[in-house]
Amino acid sequence: ASLDEPAEIFRQLSLIFEIPRLVVRSLTLVLPFFPVGTMERVDQEGQVATASSLARMISLTPFSLGGPTQLIIFDIHALQERFYFTDAVIPRLETAIPLLRDRLEEEPEAAIAFPDAGAQKRFGGMFPGRHIILCRKVRQGDTRTVTIEEGDPRGRHVVIVDDLVMTGGTLLHCAEALRDGGATRVSAYVSHGVFPEQTWSKFEDAGFHRFWFTDSCPRTVDAVTGRKPFEVLSLAGRIAELLGE
Repeated sequence: ASLDEPAEIFRQLSLIFEIPRLVVRSLTLVLPFFPVGTMERVDQEGQVATASSLARMISLTPFSLGGPTQLIIFDIHALQERFYFTDAVIPRLETAIPLLRDRLEEEPEAAIAFPDAGAQKRFGGMFPGRHIILCRKVRQGDTRTVTIEEGDPRGRHVVIVDDLVMTGGTLLHCAEALRDGGATRVSAYVSHGVFPEQTWSKFEDAGFHRFWFTDSCPRTVDAVTGRKPFEVLSLAGRIAELLGE
């Protein structure tokens, strides 16, 4: 399923709700990208945590003969969002990071950088044996600066890793800090290339060696096909593995 547009939410949920009524033995819903994952909390009264709203909608899926629907999501923005779903569905939070590890097998010396401590806590243990670099983001009013807090990028190909990219400001500042710190090449990986309003164009001439993301956001895939430095990694193999378990 792909629920990144309001019209698609209604159309696809209508189908999802109908399938169990056809007396199917079981139902697995693969939703590679949870589109409102960044709206997971309320910072001030009056805001709406739409991650909870969409989770409640999906949780209305009727049971099949085998019981609740299994829901497979890759690299959801906040792990605690699994608790937004009711017992009517069983969330399976998976990761697409193995796709990046496969790409880096021929570069054992490549280092992994995280743009903030949250990304490091989330993905740091998925790169055993790699040199890890932690960047720190500081906002002062409208100004955003990124510094290197741990690790050494000198003489290395450094790959910045995060769960998703929107406008890309953080990645661009992180890349600048890594180059200033002596990195010979800088690449980036995110599981979800959202890029609203074609913000992917910022990266065409930004000096990135590679920019990998999965095909979880189809509209972005259509927009960047054939453009450098982008390389789209297919989730098909990972999904097939998970469905075969």
